[in-house]
Amino acid sequence: MIADNQQERSLISENQKWFLAGFIEGEGSVCVSIKKHKNGKFGFLIDPEFFLYQHKSRKEVLELAQRVFAAGRIYPKVGNPDILVYTVDARKTLLEKVIPFLSKYMKYSSRNEDFRKFAIITKSLDQKKHWTKEGMIEIIEIAYSMNMEGKQRKRKKEEVINEILRDYTPNTDYSVKI
Repeated sequence: MIADNQQERSLISENQKWFLAGFIEGEGSVCVSIKKHKNGKFGFLIDPEFFLYQHKSRKEVLELAQRVFAAGRIYPKVGNPDILVYTVDARKTLLEKVIPFLSKYMKYSSRNEDFRKFAIITKSLDQKKHWTKEGMIEIIEIAYSMNMEGKQRKRKKEEVINEILRDYTPNTDYSVKI
């Protein structure tokens, strides 16, 4: 089966990859969720995800993305079954397939800075930087600087950081240079 996936990916043309890049520009998204969770390190889970959206009548482009990345799943959007969502949330796939694709094909994107920050966060998680309070705060600072400075977030950045730092006396400046 792995050989089949490799063979199928090799049949994807460079033009199709550039087409997919244009589609991602219009209908794609990267997101780093910060979820309050009692079992998460410092009370939070950091969850990077890559999404594409499309009407169910045009599912083929989502299937193209699934072939290009040889991963991910397609499902109906909650509350609107006419819209399909393609998502990749496996960190290994993000690191090995999605982020390299975004780096190569999305370098001229108006959202290139968000893609770059998404890559930094995903790599930081892979390096287990979130296992320290300093690393967790650095990741949160970067995440809140993405996607229009975190305007759609449920919690304010300061609220999350204060919760992480409770009962902790930092002797470090947590301002992050991105």
